[in-house]
Amino acid sequence: MLKFHFLKGCLAILIMAGFSALAAQRVAAADAALMQAKKEAESKGLIFETSRAEIIAKAKKEGTMRALSSLDTETIKAMAAAFKAEYPFLNVHVEEMTGTDSNQRFILEMKSGLAKNWDAPHIGTENYNDYHPYLKKFDLLGMARHGVLGIPVETIDPVRRNILAITSALQVVAYNKTRIAPEKVPNNWEDFLKPEFKGRKFAADIRPTEIAALVPAWGLEKTLDFSRKIAAQDPIWVRGSTRTLTAIAAGEYPLFLGPNYHSARRVEEKDPLKNLNIKIVEPVPTRLSDTTAVFANAPHPYAALLWLEFLISAKGQKIADDLEPYGASLFIAGSAQGSVTRGKRLSLVDWDHFAKMPNYQAKVVEAYGFPKADRRR
Repeated sequence: MLKFHFLKGCLAILIMAGFSALAAQRVAAADAALMQAKKEAESKGLIFETSRAEIIAKAKKEGTMRALSSLDTETIKAMAAAFKAEYPFLNVHVEEMTGTDSNQRFILEMKSGLAKNWDAPHIGTENYNDYHPYLKKFDLLGMARHGVLGIPVETIDPVRRNILAITSALQVVAYNKTRIAPEKVPNNWEDFLKPEFKGRKFAADIRPTEIAALVPAWGLEKTLDFSRKIAAQDPIWVRGSTRTLTAIAAGEYPLFLGPNYHSARRVEEKDPLKNLNIKIVEPVPTRLSDTTAVFANAPHPYAALLWLEFLISAKGQKIADDLEPYGASLFIAGSAQGSVTRGKRLSLVDWDHFAKMPNYQAKVVEAYGFPKADRRR
């Protein structure tokens, strides 16, 4: 019996030694892969950090993080507070930047070298391609793939590798149930071309994000043909989703083609009469949005890296879902957008289409015939 227990103990030692050796081999292989990724990134002029602990240490030395964001003010405050709680050694300052005019002014400052004090910008969709020369060449994609940063790879531009989309946006149909019966609301986008919707029967935004986002599903030619037919319907041309949704809720307009889902939900929840309703129409125009990166001349680049990682983390995304509301990325498990689109056909403006969106939008506006905003607004 003693001999049996001795042999059993020896066998256990051998098994444990085998497991230890296998684990050591795996660690060595992972380390080798990490160093190879670093080498490949640096050969392309990219910056690749191999240790998250080292990123945190560098951020601690920097002590500050300053960012611009297109999220709502309340969301920004909550994000900044939660990030500060996560990294109490950082002085955190985040400002809201929304609207085409604000983006245009900032781009001029950036190109003239005046935007020196910011670590992470908001990158407007219309000017996406203008930003890249002014961004730090962190290999976000490589670091995410190798677990240095906790960022889902689907949210990173796979070509530029240093730009992150922290949310996504769905385009829907909004209507006032006292102005149009729910069963008469369009079931698909082509239903807007029916005769009963001709002659100022629905609102359409002159910034045609929702129509341009149909290109991935329909192709450019079908989308432009649809745009011309929409213009021929003589809609109520407006500018601005939230203001128009408020007008829909008040009964000023019956129907709105293509507002953002999260904007519509926000107004819907605040509507005291509960007259504003939302309908999801397929293919669902779905866009990556709220893109950001680290500035090339950022005073605090490693603190900014942690900010980017936090924005797409479970904590950051919950804040986006709670406060935007329903703004968390479609690529995050359990997000509201993921739930409402499950099983539906999407027209996804992914990274293959993202940089082309300014061109798509310009062509749609041309097909519209350059409409003017409704003067009553």
